[in-house]
Parts: sequence; structure tokens; C-alpha cells
Amino acid sequence: MAEIILVVEDEPSLQETLVYNLKKQGYTVETAGDGRSALETARRLKPDLIVLDIMLPELDGFEVTKLLRREMIVPILMLTARDEEIDRVVGLEVGADDYLTKPFSMRELLARVKAQLRRAQLVRDEMGKERAEETVSSLETLAFGNLVINQSRREVLLDGKVLALKPQEYDLLLFFAQHKRQMLSREFLLERVWGWDYTGNSRTVDVHVRWLRQKIEAYPAAPVRIVTVRGGGYRFEG
Repeated sequence: MAEIILVVEDEPSLQETLVYNLKKQGYTVETAGDGRSALETARRLKPDLIVLDIMLPELDGFEVTKLLRREMIVPILMLTARDEEIDRVVGLEVGADDYLTKPFSMRELLARVKAQLRRAQLVRDEMGKERAEETVSSLETLAFGNLVINQSRREVLLDGKVLALKPQEYDLLLFFAQHKRQMLSREFLLERVWGWDYTGNSRTVDVHVRWLRQKIEAYPAAPVRIVTVRGGGYRFEG
């Protein structure tokens, strides 16, 4: 989709020139001619970038920038007819990302627009990467109070300390954790954890459950994490 640029400029000829050149670059362009309509349009449109003149009717560019910065993160390129350092400083302090003094070359403006959009995309990509890493991390880890299962490392921690589990104990505990609060029969556990070709009997499950309880239960004789379902099998409570 084409990136959306809001041009806020009250001088008709300059506004028209900006719109023409930005559209030639493939951008979708919307316009506003004063500060109040700029705010309304930005709130409605959620543009990818705003080209904002400082000297505007209703509200000036400084005030528009200050108000928008409370509501959204969007690159703002300020335009002014005055080449005064104080304007540049104030513009940047209220939240502008870049500053261009009139008269300016259209080539320079387009280059700055492209640079700001590229920078904004990099920020979005980085934020997306962080969220993805957080999601992956949450999927890799199953936590039940002081009991944590790290699937990527095949580790189980209790109160922050790694438990020494045999491979089959880990597999059984992980399967329990993935089926929390479901009643699982001994036969079903044998099939899913040990495999269809396992030749042992259901006593194997009981033995491994007893070993797990000794390692993860505060009181193995009165288990609250892996509980026995009379006549059924076991249920993991977390």
C-alpha cells in the first residue's frame, strides 16, 4: 500500500506543488490549510508522515506538533519561511523530526521525506521484532508458579533451580503441562509419551509419576500438582 502523507500548508500554490510532486513519487497525499483541520485530518487519517508549515491560521505548526505528539507517533517535517535558529530549536523541542527552510529545492524535500519514512519503518520493524521475540519466548516457556518448563532448553526449574530429570520424566511432565487439568489415562500416556511400539505396561507411568512427584511436589505423599483421578489416571493441576 502507498504511504500516506498529510501536507499542511495554507499557501495554495505551494500546497499544490507539494501534492503534485509527492504523488509523482507514488505517495497518497491528503491536505489541510490550517492548524485545526490539520489536527482533525491527522486523527482521522493516521498518516505515515506529516509535512507541516509553521505559520498557519487557527493554530500554528508548533502547537499542532505539541498536540499530535500526545496522541500519536508520526514523523513530522516542519516548513518555515524564516531561517532563524530559535524556530528550529523550538520545532525540534516540541517534537518535529526534521526542519526545512523556505525556499527549498523539491529534490531535498523528497529526499528528507524518504529518509523519515525509512527511519519510521525501521522503528516499526524493530518493535515488531521485539514483539515476535516476546511471543516466541512465551511459547518456549511454560510457567506454573515456582515451576517453570523451558522447552527450547529441555529444562525444568523449581524455585529457580534446575531439576535433574531423566529424559522420560521431562517428556511426561511436559505432556502433562501441555494438557493442564485434563484427565489422562495411563494407556493414553503410554501411547503419547512412550510411543505406540512401547512394550511395557501402565505401571511404567505410575513409577514415573512417583519420581516426578518426589521432585516437584512440596509433599509427595499429598500431591497437588499431579493428582490421581480414581479409576481414570492422572491430571496435572499446575
